[in-house]
Amino acid sequence: MSSDLLPTESIPKTHKALIYSEPGTTATKIIDVETPTPQAGEVLIRLKYSGVCHTDLSLVTGAMRNMPPTQTGQIGGHEGVGVVVACGPGVTARQIGDHVGVKWITSACLVCELCLQGDESRCPERKISGFRGSQGTFQQYLVSDARYVTPIARGIVEANRLPNAAPLLCGGVTVFAALKKADVKPGDWVALSGGGGGLGSLAIEYAKAMGFLVLAIDHGSKRDFCLGLGADAFIDFTAFGDNAALTQEVKSLTDGGAHAILVNNSSMTAYDQAIDLLRYGGTLVCVGLPEGETSPLRQANPGYLIPNKLTIRGTMVGSRKDAIEALKLLIRGQVNPQVEVRPMNKLTEV
Repeated sequence: MSSDLLPTESIPKTHKALIYSEPGTTATKIIDVETPTPQAGEVLIRLKYSGVCHTDLSLVTGAMRNMPPTQTGQIGGHEGVGVVVACGPGVTARQIGDHVGVKWITSACLVCELCLQGDESRCPERKISGFRGSQGTFQQYLVSDARYVTPIARGIVEANRLPNAAPLLCGGVTVFAALKKADVKPGDWVALSGGGGGLGSLAIEYAKAMGFLVLAIDHGSKRDFCLGLGADAFIDFTAFGDNAALTQEVKSLTDGGAHAILVNNSSMTAYDQAIDLLRYGGTLVCVGLPEGETSPLRQANPGYLIPNKLTIRGTMVGSRKDAIEALKLLIRGQVNPQVEVRPMNKLTEV
């Protein structure tokens, strides 16, 4: 999503923002809001693009039962890229003119145990973009923690690839971090449930860049898309009457089962299928947050996990370091997010 911005670096007193006007639906409204002044440790960013994540849809419609309801007037969005136009007192990490990105987590204490081990997404003092009153990236200007914004390399800006960088700040870094946690090595098979979706399509590109063999699993309509992104094989899950037949096909294609599988969608059925698709010693990485009612995984019992030496691992977005590393693959041309740029007033349609 793009916004019509001022041609100069002068900072207006007000700017355009998109609010959720009727939470529970996808209704949005463009309003004028006051342009904030950065406080100590903050930068003011003139946003140029914002990705639109499936999580934005889930939050505004209330599909995630474990999340508090979205309030009327919330400005959503958490995949923003733009340029620093003002710095608050004491800011030394960034300068005016720097291009930066805003992620799902916009601030954390950076000194607690979780932050020090790279798990800022669980920091007790974390702030989340576009959620619980913290205003997000569906607007023209935003203040953010100077320590936490992601630096955008000059090569990305000069190549006019800022729109491609935006989805990497949530979807990209999420699957990049998940693949790092999958305990696989180059040449191993990685299965991607929901391979043709937002997370899955990015996971295909990152997995190939990391040297893995990729099996994409999705609806048959996504076959050409997934193979075009570099997937080595594709399975239409709707072509199989039961999980046993799907499992047999996966194990045939991968010569014994996937070394790891990432579930990138919000389906509990996909999670229930996933464990069966692993080979001995394989790893299930839980990436997509299920919508609606959730339940324990069907095969997640000691009697099955122990003799098959299986691992189940959860992962949530990524660290500041993961984000910088994920963007490096864009600079090198090893990932190329498929994007469509739309104006601000098309958010509800998007």
